[in-house]
Amino acid sequence: MRGFVRAKYARHVARGFTSAGTETDTTASLPAPSAIARWALDTINNVSEFSWSPIDDKAVVTARCLAMDSVQKVGNGHPGTAMSLAPVAYLLFQKFLRHDPSDPHWIGRDRFVLSNGHSSLTLYIQLYLSGYSLTLDDLKSFRTWDSLTPGHPEFGHTAGVEVTTGPLGTGLATAVGMAMESRYVRGLLDNDAPAGTSPFDHRIWVIAGDGCLQEGITAEASSLAGHQELGNLVVIYDDNHISIEGDTAVSFSEDVLARYAAYGWNIDHVDMAADGSVDANALDAALTRVSAITDRPSIVRVRNIIGWPAPHLQNTGKVHGSALGDAEIAATKALLGANPDATFDVSDEVIAHTQSVRHRGAALHTQWQATFNEWEARNPDGAALLTRLRNRELPAEWNADVPVFEAGTQVATRKASGDVINALAARLPEFWGGSADLGESNLTTIEHGDSFLPASSTMPNASTHGRIIHFGIREFAMGAALNGMALSGLTRSFGGTFMVFSDFMRGAVRLAALMKLPVTYVWTHDSIGVGEDGPTHQPVEHLWALRAIPGLDIVRPADANETAAVWQIAIQRKNPVGLVLSRQNLPVIDSSLTADTHVVSRGAYVLAEASAAPQAIVIATGSEVSIALAAREELEASGIPTRVVSAPCLEWFDEQSSDYRESVLPRSVTARVSIEAGIAQGWWKYVGTDGACVSLEHFGASAGAAKLYEEFGITSSAVVKAVQGLVK
Repeated sequence: MRGFVRAKYARHVARGFTSAGTETDTTASLPAPSAIARWALDTINNVSEFSWSPIDDKAVVTARCLAMDSVQKVGNGHPGTAMSLAPVAYLLFQKFLRHDPSDPHWIGRDRFVLSNGHSSLTLYIQLYLSGYSLTLDDLKSFRTWDSLTPGHPEFGHTAGVEVTTGPLGTGLATAVGMAMESRYVRGLLDNDAPAGTSPFDHRIWVIAGDGCLQEGITAEASSLAGHQELGNLVVIYDDNHISIEGDTAVSFSEDVLARYAAYGWNIDHVDMAADGSVDANALDAALTRVSAITDRPSIVRVRNIIGWPAPHLQNTGKVHGSALGDAEIAATKALLGANPDATFDVSDEVIAHTQSVRHRGAALHTQWQATFNEWEARNPDGAALLTRLRNRELPAEWNADVPVFEAGTQVATRKASGDVINALAARLPEFWGGSADLGESNLTTIEHGDSFLPASSTMPNASTHGRIIHFGIREFAMGAALNGMALSGLTRSFGGTFMVFSDFMRGAVRLAALMKLPVTYVWTHDSIGVGEDGPTHQPVEHLWALRAIPGLDIVRPADANETAAVWQIAIQRKNPVGLVLSRQNLPVIDSSLTADTHVVSRGAYVLAEASAAPQAIVIATGSEVSIALAAREELEASGIPTRVVSAPCLEWFDEQSSDYRESVLPRSVTARVSIEAGIAQGWWKYVGTDGACVSLEHFGASAGAAKLYEEFGITSSAVVKAVQGLVK
């Protein structure tokens, strides 16, 4: 790492680089200072007093050594990227990132996302050096039981970690959602403020690697970000050309910056220094340049050597994911000018210097607070709304407009869901969402709402803070973006697609469950009831595949009123909820219970009681509840007292007390039959070894829904036959 003194802003912005790294004069292309967002200039001005000195070189050496020592101590991990990214992360945290280590939840802060989460030490070491709550002992306990430094960063576990990352590419895609949410909240609370003057303006910084850029989700999300012109998003691309299998030339040869230019991003490029390390002068200049870009997202490609300067392991696949070994570490420390015999060696001089960023953070926070106080005084209604949002509270009568559907009518649960979405939107300004190009089918469009689109859009009803999100045919990116939109806790987001395409977004759904994010998924066309589209579009295994994700609530309502009830419950949950809804019309059941949120929130309840002590229990979800009720009539007529249980959400049912669960499914009644238009799999937990399942253990076919239900035996007669066989 070469020492350098920060050049003046004017000198930096007068010089640029082409995508090939050639120096070029960009002065003429720069916006006039008045057109540059003031918060971007403020960021530059706030760091103008920072100048690189030999102690900063020593701090970066310390960071590289800590990366080696932490992995060596535990015996596993990813040291190479953390070593080579040390100067990048250090410069970002010390100079460009607007943050306050004493208040990791300050809403005015910039957000940092380490998309290549396997390099978690890149983040942990900077959190330690910057004065967050991590200590040197935490680095010594890296990747061990109950430590604050797990193998990959975990949201809610370590102060300063903004998002759980590890599955490559999902961090960058989540950051796109964070940038979208930032723009929406700004429009909700401070829309009339001139650009760059709002306390709700902030930037999202991302470090991503070659692996992230190879994953398809980053293509989906980056295309969306470019289309949305998310000028508050900056990605630093760590281009080290190495993955587990060695040189990425075996699988990856595209021009990444050309691809991002085609997406509509601002692109920049930093070549490595002559000795193979990160060129600090060029990096500082590039980050300064992108700090002035506010009309589109930016990506800065930083060329470096993984594991630099390890004499034998740098630029190899081995240094990516293995400890270097004592001899290699000693040799590397000698090259860096560090003590080869010392481990976890942090001088008082270094830690005092690096933690001085706390003073800069406190000053930035104080300046921001003054701006916020002015906004609060001018906007009492907005301030009251922000307080409610931060407390995760709902306003009085928030559900007053939720419709009640007339018994005996026929309504598809996707249609009922669409009606409820609009009723909630009328009362909850924080409620927004959309669909993966299936709004007309998922019925997720907020009527009379504007489309969330950039200022340059000429589409009808376009608004930078619209409530209707057009995710495009990008299910995985939609799922990750929804996570990013939910991370701040200020808004309530939803996204829709066909149930069968939940497969495409499963990785993001799993992360939502892992982070306990209150995202709502609207998955429609839930079974063979899809009909003529055939088996490619008919989910069979999906219900139980999704129920297998811990912390995810899968809710399949029986009718329109139960749909209204589960939506109200989902809004109040603190974890992700998947609403599984029918394409076909379903009878509105003649029972007040389906609309009773207290009853429905228990996950399973007695919808129709037996005429006497029950001899049999039929458990059903969704469109099969009406079939169960029809079977009950026949069973009762044949002398078998039968109870019908509607079970919209088995996760909610499992949360109930053992006494309640026993009252619904008493152990004394062993003749139990489940009916659901999908594989049985987990139903045996509820029907027991003496029970039976009416299910579909194969793929569907192309025909009308009624024909498929009949041909595949998802019928009341099949339920009757199963119950009679058990009772006999």
